[in-house]
Amino acid sequence: MRRSKLLSGGIYLPGSLPFTISKTDSFYEKLNEWIGDVFYDILPEAGFDLRDEQIFMAFQLEKAFKDKKAIFAEAGVGTGKTIVYLLYAICYARYKKQPAIIACADERLIEQLVKKEGDIAKLEKALNLNIDVRLAKSRDQYLCLNKLDAVVNDDVEEYNSVHESLPKFVHESSTLQKFHRYGERTDYPDLTDEQWSDIGWDPLQDCLACSRRHRCGLTLQREHYRNAADIIVCSHDFYMEHIWTKESRKREGELPFLPEGSCVVFDEGHLLEFASQKALTYRYTERTIETLLTRIMDNDVRDKTLGLMEEAISVNEQFFDELTKFSMESKASEKMTVKKTPSITGLAENLLWIIESLQEELVFESEMFIINDYNLKIVEEYLDQISFSLTLFARRSVGINWLEDHNGEKTLVIMPKMVEEILRKEVFSQDKPFIFSSATLSDNDSFDYLAKSLGIDDYASFTVNSPFEYEEVMEIYLSEFEDGDFQSKAQYTLDQIKLTKGRALILFTDKTDLFTFKKFMEHNQTDFPVLFEGDAEISTLVSRLQNEEQTVLCSTNLWEGLDVPGKALENVILFDLPFPPNDPVFAAKREEAKDPFNEVDMPYMILRLRQGIGRLIRSHADRGVVHLLLDKNLESSVLERILSVLPVKPKKAISQSDLS
Repeated sequence: MRRSKLLSGGIYLPGSLPFTISKTDSFYEKLNEWIGDVFYDILPEAGFDLRDEQIFMAFQLEKAFKDKKAIFAEAGVGTGKTIVYLLYAICYARYKKQPAIIACADERLIEQLVKKEGDIAKLEKALNLNIDVRLAKSRDQYLCLNKLDAVVNDDVEEYNSVHESLPKFVHESSTLQKFHRYGERTDYPDLTDEQWSDIGWDPLQDCLACSRRHRCGLTLQREHYRNAADIIVCSHDFYMEHIWTKESRKREGELPFLPEGSCVVFDEGHLLEFASQKALTYRYTERTIETLLTRIMDNDVRDKTLGLMEEAISVNEQFFDELTKFSMESKASEKMTVKKTPSITGLAENLLWIIESLQEELVFESEMFIINDYNLKIVEEYLDQISFSLTLFARRSVGINWLEDHNGEKTLVIMPKMVEEILRKEVFSQDKPFIFSSATLSDNDSFDYLAKSLGIDDYASFTVNSPFEYEEVMEIYLSEFEDGDFQSKAQYTLDQIKLTKGRALILFTDKTDLFTFKKFMEHNQTDFPVLFEGDAEISTLVSRLQNEEQTVLCSTNLWEGLDVPGKALENVILFDLPFPPNDPVFAAKREEAKDPFNEVDMPYMILRLRQGIGRLIRSHADRGVVHLLLDKNLESSVLERILSVLPVKPKKAISQSDLS
């Protein structure tokens, strides 16, 4: 990597390259020189450590951007990989005059990337860059004004407080003069997830027909981020939803969720397959039919149409009753396996016939102009979706089906088995750089497993190890327990967090275990706060862990991406080995494998285990301990595989008898 004479001057505005380039210069040569200056001179002068790992990674990424290809950038904790891909993404966006898309694993990591003390803010200060970075959050992260209105004054103080906090322009009719950000999930940190579901975005709300659409926080933010000059940050889920819906949105005269990007970075890229599957699913909620049809029943529709509506509602109820009857719960998963009985298939076929007949009758109703045209269009669109979903469920054997139950509201989910062909065609056929960044992308030193699952045929890859001396800063304990002995595991966990006076992260694989531990802690008070995922907005809980001395956080979703350096986190407890759940999705993966345990279960567990352990040491100053709580009857081959990926040799093994 060549180095050039340092540039000096003022702040580089969004869209302006931080180095000079003439018409005869090669962009990539000038970029190479500037990157050399940044790592060898500018960042060290600003107090950053010069890291050989970053230099190597930068050289590899340069080739990926130049060749416009996919690259798996596996870089261990502490290598500073985010700084490297940000530098390239910003410069490439300004060169192409299109924003770079950075897709993070979830909404929480979006916030972490753009926080005041985050890497983007550090680069702005060190390089005199004014970086235009904007967030594109998923729809379920926004407040629905209509749903809020429906629960205000219901003697729930939290909802009334949200309503009172709304900006004044929401209630006015005057023209907005400038962008106002409001209504995001993070704006209401004290609401539980259950409370948020009462006022958050709902797919059954008619957003396009809503009279408050242009004062809605979701609409305003969407118009704002589409004009980003440098970077748009979103979640994997949102990026994949954009991919699957962009053509249909164009046909309907709407803009795609995201503008065309110059390049795409998938942070924690090993999780993209799950986001892709989730985006492709068809979700059919029990209340959809009744909500839709009662909306137009009050119109002066013909008796035949009214009769079909009532019949559809009745058969729909029977269908979901039968689904509930023949669905089995899956441990560590909300997905209930559906057993396709003749009675379920028969009801699905009957409901499908009724909906198709109703669709024909609504054509006649539309010609009589009895029903509001827009309301009718919304109903017809949803009936089309339901009809297609039921066809997939009842008449096609290829696919994965399951039932979910959230607070008594049931949803039938239909998902394709594998997504690699669609990803190959819709995503990775694009002529642009795709960067996968994570500490864990390979399995046994190979990237083929991930590449195949994503439909990537041609890729570059590299691995950079962590610079941390783990032997000096980390201790790992393997602790054994009898299968199902939750009480002993909980007591051991309590003892360990008392030893470190809090400062702990407890990771669960199962929400049931999380709730059970929460009940256990209600009878075992501590001198420090113990927080539980779901009790408030997640980034708020993470902030408390980081900023409030001696806090403990219990979670099922923080195995990846959590970055809490310093004394706030000195103890990570993995309550179980993170094997994949025995749910319909992984059941389908196992069916496709010759050796399900070694091809599906073990790679998933080992990757997630490495991620969980990686939460502890985040900087050179960090010290701490990791506890792995194991089944006493764990197979020796599994234990050997675990030992092979641990960053340090376990200091000692603790058996259950040692605890008594």
